[in-house]
Parts: sequence; C-alpha cells; structure tokens
Amino acid sequence: MKKSFIKKRFHKLLLEKEENRVVSNEEVYTVAILISGELAKWIQIQDEAERILDLGNMRTYRYRPFSTNQVRSYKFFTEKDFNWKGEPKKGPFKSFIDEPFDLLIGYFNKNNLYLENAVLRSNAKFKVGFAEVNQRLYDLEIAEYPTKVESFLSELKKYLIILQKLKN
Repeated sequence: MKKSFIKKRFHKLLLEKEENRVVSNEEVYTVAILISGELAKWIQIQDEAERILDLGNMRTYRYRPFSTNQVRSYKFFTEKDFNWKGEPKKGPFKSFIDEPFDLLIGYFNKNNLYLENAVLRSNAKFKVGFAEVNQRLYDLEIAEYPTKVESFLSELKKYLIILQKLKN
C-alpha cells in the first residue's frame, strides 16, 4: 500500500520537476552515485569513476530491499528510508539527497521506484543515467550496458567535456 502512495506522488512530482527543469552550466567538482545493490556486488563504480573522470569528491549510496536480517548502514538505503509521501526520512540518506552535488549518476538500468525517487528528489545540479530507465529523470542519458562501466564513464566524460562541465 505504501508503494502505491509513493508511486502516485512520484509521478506527480516528476511532472512538476519536468516542467520547471533548469540545467546547470556549472563545472563538475562533486559527484553522487546511486546504484542498485545488485549491480554494486559486481561493479566498483566509484573507483572507476574517480579514475576515468579524474575527480575525487564522490559519494555512493546503494539501494537494497529491506530485510530485518540486515544491519543498517550509511552506505545503503531501503524502502524504509522513505515516508508515505515518498520523501526521504531524517538521517544520512536524507542528507545525501539534500546535498547539492554538481553531478548525480543514476547507475541502474532497471526501473526501481525507490532508486528513481531518490534521483528525482536529489538536489544534484546535473543528472545522468541509463537510457532504458526513465528519460524524464535525467539531463543526459547514455545507452550502454551496466557491465561496461569503463565505456559508460568514458562516454560520460566525453559529453561532460563537450558541455564544458569538465576540463579536458
């Protein structure tokens, strides 16, 4: 039931944000990465992103479905980190969402209400993600397989340079 309330609020907020979208022209210094726990098991996205984009100020948050058996961690968020309106609850995850990162990378290629909601609610100035997910979430979409991290990040770097958001 909570999921249906969040989904309804998500679609309403998505329309509002899409109408009022302003794309930042600022250079990228800080980077946030939202990744599914499933992909995070196989991919070291933050290390690769630091190496390829040549930036050091990165923070990563992973989504994993809630389980009473798992210990809470500041590295993961679950559906329990959202209230009935789909807003992030107080704590480290809310701080992550509220922080005005220069770039947010949504590193997931399957629709996931909680990851998409986190991207939508993020205060990041420029958002990038996979083309297959939700084109209304991102300022730039890249068509690539998530297992090809280096290719995705190289393509991202190329576009950030073209957009003058990253120095060559």
